[in-house]
Amino acid sequence: MTRIETARLQLRPYTLAEAGHVVSGLRESRTWSPGYPRDDDRDIARLFLQAPPVEALFGPLQIVLLSSDAVIGGIGFFDPPDSEGTVGLGYGLAPEVEGRGYATEALRALLHEGFATGRITRAVADTAHDNPASQRVLEKAGLRRISSDERLHYYATERWDPPCAH
Repeated sequence: MTRIETARLQLRPYTLAEAGHVVSGLRESRTWSPGYPRDDDRDIARLFLQAPPVEALFGPLQIVLLSSDAVIGGIGFFDPPDSEGTVGLGYGLAPEVEGRGYATEALRALLHEGFATGRITRAVADTAHDNPASQRVLEKAGLRRISSDERLHYYATERWDPPCAH
């Protein structure tokens, strides 16, 4: 897997050099949206530098706008599937591009690619109670809330059936 493309986006694997730039926040010669990288992006890049994934699909990916080649966020599976085929996932966008459907588009593409490997049987994610936008993204991408606790809502999907566009 080199890159995943959608109508408007490209999901691009980190390189060691790019992860280093994200950690440092060095914007020189980088095409980044103004709000990228976020603190979460820096944390992910640090983890990547400590232990790059063996398979790019199961590591962090940058979300890139095809129209401008600007990095607007990040997405990815946390690790390869466990022994039961379950993967965790996460995503985030620069604040100035939120609300445009990019996270949903990226998540659908990631799930499609992941389930197409035949190695994933279940994808899981969680989000805070006070983050309805993230809850909508997960639901629009086909995940369903399976439980909640005092802090988080937990979501999962056990097959990849692309949801109808709304």
